[in-house]
Amino acid sequence: MTEKTTGDQVQGAEQHEFSAEVGRLLDLVVHALYSEREIFLRELVANAADASDKRRFEALTDASKALPPNASIRIHPDKDARLLTISDDGAGMNREELAKNLGTIARSGTRAFGEKLSEAKPEDRPSLIGQFGVGFYAAFMVADRVDVISRQPGSDEAWKWSSDGKGAYTLSPASREAPGTDIILHIKSDADEFLDAWRLRSIVRKWADHISWPITLREGEEEKPANEGTALWRKPKSEITAEQYTEFYRHVSHQFDEPYATLHWRAEGTTEFTALLFIPSARPFDFMEQSRESKVHLHVRRMFITDDAELLPVWLRFVQGVVDTEDLPLNVSREMLQSTPVLARIRKAVTKRVMTEIKNRANDAENADGFATFWENFGPIVKEGIWEDSEHRQELAALARFRSTHSDDPTTLDDYISRMKPEQENIYFLTGDNAETLAASPQLEGFRARGIEVLLLSDPVDGFWPERLSSYKDKTLKSISQSHGDLEKFEAPQPEGDAANLDALVPALKEALGENVKDVRGTVRLVGSAVVLTSEGGPDAMMQRLMRRSGQALPPSPPILEINPHHPLIRDLAERAAKGESVADYAQVLLDIARIQDGETLPDATSFAQRLTGMLVASVKN
Repeated sequence: MTEKTTGDQVQGAEQHEFSAEVGRLLDLVVHALYSEREIFLRELVANAADASDKRRFEALTDASKALPPNASIRIHPDKDARLLTISDDGAGMNREELAKNLGTIARSGTRAFGEKLSEAKPEDRPSLIGQFGVGFYAAFMVADRVDVISRQPGSDEAWKWSSDGKGAYTLSPASREAPGTDIILHIKSDADEFLDAWRLRSIVRKWADHISWPITLREGEEEKPANEGTALWRKPKSEITAEQYTEFYRHVSHQFDEPYATLHWRAEGTTEFTALLFIPSARPFDFMEQSRESKVHLHVRRMFITDDAELLPVWLRFVQGVVDTEDLPLNVSREMLQSTPVLARIRKAVTKRVMTEIKNRANDAENADGFATFWENFGPIVKEGIWEDSEHRQELAALARFRSTHSDDPTTLDDYISRMKPEQENIYFLTGDNAETLAASPQLEGFRARGIEVLLLSDPVDGFWPERLSSYKDKTLKSISQSHGDLEKFEAPQPEGDAANLDALVPALKEALGENVKDVRGTVRLVGSAVVLTSEGGPDAMMQRLMRRSGQALPPSPPILEINPHHPLIRDLAERAAKGESVADYAQVLLDIARIQDGETLPDATSFAQRLTGMLVASVKN
């Protein structure tokens, strides 16, 4: 959060201004989410529960942070004063943390959030609140001022954060009887419903019934329980409704879709644990920008411990949920989590169960559309496992789906193999940045002419995993850009026109292009195009682009320029070269055309344009 201190000090208050960008974003949160105002309470209660979890965990190693026996989350509506207060006994915040934590909105990417919010459908907007970490600011949908009073355990000092959400906030010393946090909402005149106990109770039951902390609601002079407070994953499946599963999924994932799959089971034996996991049906807006670590929550005896236990491999990081065990001590350290065999067994069992679910759905022909959507959303992540997980590499390859030249419908490797020609030994693929561009690539011409199917791989990870997988069911995976000579094994239709004599043209092109190419040679891979770039003995073009983008230094690896001896342009150039005429300018244009076809950025676009313009002028004159 960009801020500046005005220098005004009134009774110890420090005034800070939000940046203009944060101010605009607050306005978006308030107005774009107007129809979903009730979610403010979900977000504030969730924050209170997180703060309580944090203090309870810290108290395991620091007795001074012990929670009071009656720790709870309290909701107090005051109609006369038009105030709604949400209080907790959690970890609290000091002055610096108030400024930092209530500025999460900027650290999460202010501009990106604004763009996503304005583009999203109304029904999708609430999920953006949780995904971008701006849940606190939902309070301004119903409040024209928000005060936060907080005190940390072990400190006598409390601080107050206050803002109307319009451009500035203040920080000032305050007092609070016990550690914890009070969030005080000055309710807007058009938000009276959020001062009614029945309305608040219905929101808590809808959004926070599963939270294990007691939530109480003041009704008159009484504090009444507002949630059931039962850990949902501990209940028998027969006692849980589909609606309860969905609401819990939305709580842990901060999304508003229905889960694609719900996995709820209890493992017994050497290692005992309960798991409640969800596979989403929609990809989060910023999914590819998120951390690669799995964030499944680890609980020990219902107590939240961490979401950094890496309970699933990174290629299953889209799976959400909770794993609860009694086989670990409550004060388990991060170092112990990395080394304990108990957690290793849990990881293996949980991964196996999720994999079984995905494989079952992949093989369910009656619900193929559902799996196709799942793969479109998360296939690029699952394929990371083919690259980095030797234990699951082959089974992941078996369930993967790919675009190919066979049809518009995705295919599996098994289906590809069933369509291979009798003499075909390899599974052919082509990698690139865009599936549509790949489908039009001249690299495919010779394969299409011979009826050989080619997989079209356009996800970034596709530049890596084929090399690591190497083969599937005794069939070698091979890039068609590195398959010189393969097509000569297959019968092909007779090309149109005579083939040019390349004896003079090839050395002339080599001389003109110099170190820009590794070689120049004729090819049978082309039908309608004049040139194409290929490679040998190193990473193909897609891999080289990915490595350059990641900042890796690459040794020079110039491509091979292959030319089509049956193309009219190549025949004309061959005649020129045979007569001793220069083809230097044509050589550079041919190389640049091949680069453009391959999705490369031209090293000198101006020179290319000048050469091409000169050739067009000469052609028009003739």
